[in-house]
Formats: sequence, structure tokens, C-alpha cells
Amino acid sequence: MIAAISDLDTFPKYLLLNADRFGALPAMRHKDYGIWQSWTWSQQLAEIRALALGLQAMGVQRGDKIAIVGANRPRLYWSFTAAQSLGAVPVPVYGDAVAEEMSYVLEHAEVRFIIVQDQEQVDKVQSFAGQLASLSGIIYDEQRGLGDYAPEGLFSFASVQERGNARLAAEPSLADEWADNIRKADGDEISVMLYTSGTTGRSKGVMIKALNAVSAARDTAIFDRLSEKDSVLAYLPLAWVGDHYLNYAQGYVAGFCMNCPESAETVPQDLREIGPTFYFAPPRIFEGLLTSVTIRMEDAGWLKRKMFGHFRNVAAKYGEAILEGRPVPLTGRLSYALGEFLVYGPLKNVLGLSNIRVAYTAGEAIGQDLFSFFRSLGINLKQLYGQTEAFLYVTAQQDGAVKADTVGPAAPNVDIRIADDGEVQFRSPGMFSGYFRQEDKTEEAMTEDGYVKTGDAGFFDADGQLKIIDRAKDVGKLVSGAMFAPKYIENTLKFFPNIKEAVAFGDGRDHVGAFLNIDLNAVGNWAERNNIAYASYQELAGHPLVYEMLARHVDDTNKRLAGEPMMAGAQIRRFLILHKELDADDGELTRTLKVRRSFVAERYGVLIEALYDGSTEKFVETEMTFEDGRKGRIKANVRIMDANVHAPKKVREAA
Repeated sequence: MIAAISDLDTFPKYLLLNADRFGALPAMRHKDYGIWQSWTWSQQLAEIRALALGLQAMGVQRGDKIAIVGANRPRLYWSFTAAQSLGAVPVPVYGDAVAEEMSYVLEHAEVRFIIVQDQEQVDKVQSFAGQLASLSGIIYDEQRGLGDYAPEGLFSFASVQERGNARLAAEPSLADEWADNIRKADGDEISVMLYTSGTTGRSKGVMIKALNAVSAARDTAIFDRLSEKDSVLAYLPLAWVGDHYLNYAQGYVAGFCMNCPESAETVPQDLREIGPTFYFAPPRIFEGLLTSVTIRMEDAGWLKRKMFGHFRNVAAKYGEAILEGRPVPLTGRLSYALGEFLVYGPLKNVLGLSNIRVAYTAGEAIGQDLFSFFRSLGINLKQLYGQTEAFLYVTAQQDGAVKADTVGPAAPNVDIRIADDGEVQFRSPGMFSGYFRQEDKTEEAMTEDGYVKTGDAGFFDADGQLKIIDRAKDVGKLVSGAMFAPKYIENTLKFFPNIKEAVAFGDGRDHVGAFLNIDLNAVGNWAERNNIAYASYQELAGHPLVYEMLARHVDDTNKRLAGEPMMAGAQIRRFLILHKELDADDGELTRTLKVRRSFVAERYGVLIEALYDGSTEKFVETEMTFEDGRKGRIKANVRIMDANVHAPKKVREAA
């Protein structure tokens, strides 16, 4: 079905098609006040048409930028298609961005209208609206709290749709005119403008043409055999390329149903209720799931712990082989089947992953043990490697050819090469057409022959699958000449459920040092079971027993690094546990929760030096941002601890 409609080149064209071929099937669901509400493809078409005609009446023209801010809500997703149907360009913005970040993006994008979720976003935009010269109005979805606001420049979503429906009632031919204009579009217009996470500096507006976006989404939908029978839970940040691609773009070309959770807090429950067939989660989500499972098992009775441990070993031995259809002894299959009945099935049901047919993870490297754990349960979890500039997919793992230590071969119709300096470069159907208002940055990101520079260092293994080492600029060397790949070290540390975040240092130094963040849920549960009282994250992070526990994790990490010939010389010599969690509001993480390494290095310079000058303790005072936006300062004496270093594996074997 998908392959037969390759002539379509915009998502509004797919809207018209899906309303025709899947009219009575659900296109969108949203849980509100505990009740799932559904819209069929025909109903979604009517909702989007009303919004588009209303926006048109308000003066929206071809090429106008329409910002979309908030959580995963049907009306916000409809805003994308409504804007695209008029030739306008949707610009999604992270809803949790502080006013300064949001102001920069909205000003830089030259937005004409802003469609927001609720009062919080209205307040945030109004605090700097005077700086947005091109702004004509703010449209809000949820009415609560906005009843007494001055109406000038403020419009409810419902009123815009009412305006569109009123036009349609007075002039029915507008429906055909709107649809005809959609069919006349040639796919060369900008479909969406996605701002980068800003890991290395100011966010850049990545322009994706409609034909490129549709072609890329169609290629991967065919690759994973996605169809109208599939469903997803759309809980990822609206402004992230992953959500726009995996949910919105693939949803249109495949015709599957997108389900919006009630809130971020209800995602686990909503996941269990929906039971999606197609699922994406960054490694931190899978780390959190494993942490929750580990905590539950630690709190369970002796018999349950014993049974879980036994069948976890069975899964580790046979699970992936059974999933991939490789030969497994009859005794192994019987043991695994019993484990499916007693452990794996109930566990997947609790996690909401019972119906998964295809699952992906990306965004950060995932620990091999963590990755294999979920695959051993029978979940078809795969890895992809992508970038905003590629409209996500650069590589993707094929069913039955999944390797835990790679991100797969090139995705369909993608061309990848490794430059002389080790940088991964690509050309793809979905590649961007440039950075908005930043031609110089566009030139820097492209090679002379049209490849995109990823900035990542990697290589192909013997099977033609890509391995990503780290950001090319972050890979360095110790004084000894040993390779230093911080991301590899950090991801090895983060396999342990007690470690939420890690930042490694060592380039140009004589050894590797590391900052650690504890996982408050995991360590807090451990503290409760061991009768350890604490009043705050800072107090728990500095507890001597917590340091001892993380010292064991660092030691295990070093043992693993000692077994890697390229990494054996980069074992962790000293570490500390930060007195506060790294936070996006403090600029330490991006909105996609990636560490802003240079910012952290600058902010905690005194602690980095303490890792190398022999200090056992260092006083530090740090500014932090509270949830309500207020600023405060946190003071602490941070302890620095030595770690055990192990002889490289080959040396031990020779001895």
C-alpha cells in the first residue's frame, strides 16, 4: 500500500488520501480526564480543515512561520498539518524551554503566529512578546486560567476553528478549493523547521523540504512494514526530530494511530493501556525501566527474586537467539517458554511492551547489557543513528541482523562514508536544505560534494555496520597517548541503575576523572531499605555509603574498560559525586537531556582541577534554577575519591 503511493510529496496530501482509504479508522487518540477520546481520519481531516481556514482568515500566508509550543496534544499535531496545507512553515519549540531560550528561537524564526498548549506557555510568550517584531497573535488550546486575560492578540484554538467552519458554512466551495491547493503543492516548499538541541552552542533552525521529509518517512515505514494496523504512544518532546519523524511523518505515510498521553506523569500507565506495536525510547528511558524492575525485585520476596534471577539467566542465554530465529536446543526453548509464562510475559505487560512489534532506541549510545536485556525478553529492540539534519535516520538495524555494539548499516537510500579523519558523513533522502538565516553554518556542515558532516567519529565493522565512537571533537588522548572517548566511558558507567548521568574528563591529562550523578529513585529506594535517612539529593549524594556503592560501580567499569584494547589505558582514576543533578534549566543539559560538556567543564572548573591536583575534598558554590524560575545558590563540600585501576586484559592473560 505504501509503495503504491510514491507520487505523494506532502503530508497534507497524505491526509486527504488517508481520510479516503482509512476514513473510519482511528488517526488520533488523547487521554483526557482519564478517558481516551478518538478521532478517525475523516474527523481529523475536518478538524484540520477548520483550523486551516480559520488561520487563513487571520491572515496566514504561504511562507509564514507558525510556532507550536506544548506537550503532545491532538490540536498541536493538527496545527502542523494545517500550517503545511497553507504553505506556512510549522516551527515546534520545546515547551519546557525557559523564556530566554524560547525568545531566541521565536525571534530567530521570525514567527507570525504562536500556537501554545496552555496558560503557562501564554505567560512565557507574553513576557517577551514585545521583542518579536513579526508576531501577530497567540493561539491557545486549553482555556483554564485565561478567562481574565486581555483579548488583544490572544485567540482560543476553538474560536479559530469556529471561524474556519463559519467560512465553510457560508461558502462550501472553500473545502474543494483548500483540497485543490494541497494537491497543487510540489513538495519543494519547507515542510518543517526544527531547531537543534544546542549541544555545542546556539540552536540552529534546520529546514526540511516536504518531498525530503515524505521520502525519508516512506522509506523507513516500508523498511519496518508499518501500516494502518500499528499504533504508537506520542510522548516524546514535540520539538524533537524523533517525535516529528517517528510519530507524525511515519504516521501519515503508514496511516497508523497516534496516541497522546494525558500527561508526562501518566505515560507508564497510558503505555500499558494502549499497548503500542511501534515504540521508540531514548536509552535513558530503558535505563529507567530497568532501574524500576531492579528496585521491584529488590523489594520482592526471596522466591520471586530467585525465580527472576534464574529466568533472567535463561533469557540471556537463549532469548536473542529465539527472537532472531536462530537454532536453540529443545531444552532451551522449553525453559524460555516457561520463563515467558512466569516472568517475561508479566514483566512486558507491566511495562506496557506486550504488543511491541518494532522498537527503536537512539539519541545516545545504549549499554550493550541493557540493550541485550530487553531483546532477551522477546522485544524486537533495535538501534538507529540519526540527526536533525538527516530528518532522523542515517542508519537502522534490520530484523535478524542486530548487533548490540553497532547502530546498523545505512538506512534505505542513505549513502554513508567515513572521512580520512574518521568523521561519519552522509547523503540521504531526508537531508536538510540548510540552516535558516545561517548560510555560513550551512556551508560548514556540508562537504564540497554534497555530504553532511555529522561531527561524529566512527567506523564500519566487518559486517558493514556502523560503530559510533564519540563526537569527533570530543575524542582525544591522554598524556600517555591512550585514546580518550568520553561518551564510551560515560555510557559504560550509566549501565548501573544507581548512576543517572556521568561526565568524563581526560583529554591532555595524565588520567581520566569523572563526575557522577546518582539516580534519586534507585539510590533513594536503596537508602530506604537500608534505613539511611536523608533530607535532600545533596545529602544523599554525599553520604559515605553512597560513595562506597558507586566506587564499586566505577571499579566494575574499569574492569570492563581493561578488557577493551582501545580503552584499557583510559580507566577512571578519580571520581566525585556532584552535589546537584545536572539540569536543562541550568544550561547543563540540552532539552533532549544531552550533556553540554563544554558548559559543564566551564561551570565546574574548580571540581575538575580537584580531580587532578590530589584534593580529597573541594568546597563549591553553584547557582541553580528552581521549578518556578527563581534562582538560588547551593553550597557543598564535594568529596573526591580514588578508584582502582586494572591491568589490561592481554597483560593479565600473559601473566
